[in-house]
Amino acid sequence: MKLTKLQQTVQSEPTTQQSGVQLDQESGLVLVDLQNDFFPGGALGVKEAHQLIPKINAYIRWFHEQGLPVIATRDWHPANHCSFREQGGPWPVHCVQGSWGAQFHPDLVMPPGTMVVSKGTDPRADAYSGFDGTSLQERLHDLGVRTVCVLGLATDYCVKQTVIDACRLGFRTIVLTDAIQGVEVHPGDCEKALEAMRQAGATTASAAELGLSFPS
Repeated sequence: MKLTKLQQTVQSEPTTQQSGVQLDQESGLVLVDLQNDFFPGGALGVKEAHQLIPKINAYIRWFHEQGLPVIATRDWHPANHCSFREQGGPWPVHCVQGSWGAQFHPDLVMPPGTMVVSKGTDPRADAYSGFDGTSLQERLHDLGVRTVCVLGLATDYCVKQTVIDACRLGFRTIVLTDAIQGVEVHPGDCEKALEAMRQAGATTASAAELGLSFPS
């Protein structure tokens, strides 16, 4: 794969002083659960999550322009999923297959060729991680991805578990801290989640720390 001048520049420098993980031709972007039900107005809306959309679109555009893969995970629950309160679970009904709430946010600009990985499809099993019961690992390997950049919702649940699993499976993993947002059921949950991700081996970085210049 031929790298652009911008990508060559990013590749030549460590993304952060703490780990030296670099963006290169073996990098890929994973979008975690950017669905209507997780934005304000949805069944499990994360406060102010809609404000992330411009930055998320900028990341998507940059990866796509470099010819790097973009993969989107989504909750894709049957109507009787075990995570729903009606079934004894902790959450209200959300992201039911084919519903408005399960659709990606309409302001996201998803390029042609974006892969979609569905999770939580088994009514008897919950799945916070994008790797849990899905083909995400295999797809990343097939695409030659070794460095996984993760953004999306929510920091303290599906982002955290996806990142921890990515580290466990041997991927170099970067959490894009300026493009995630948490639920914060309890104050401090997001910081605890970030620390758990770092302890698992992930790097946390913003676009500026990666040497990427996006509109504010």
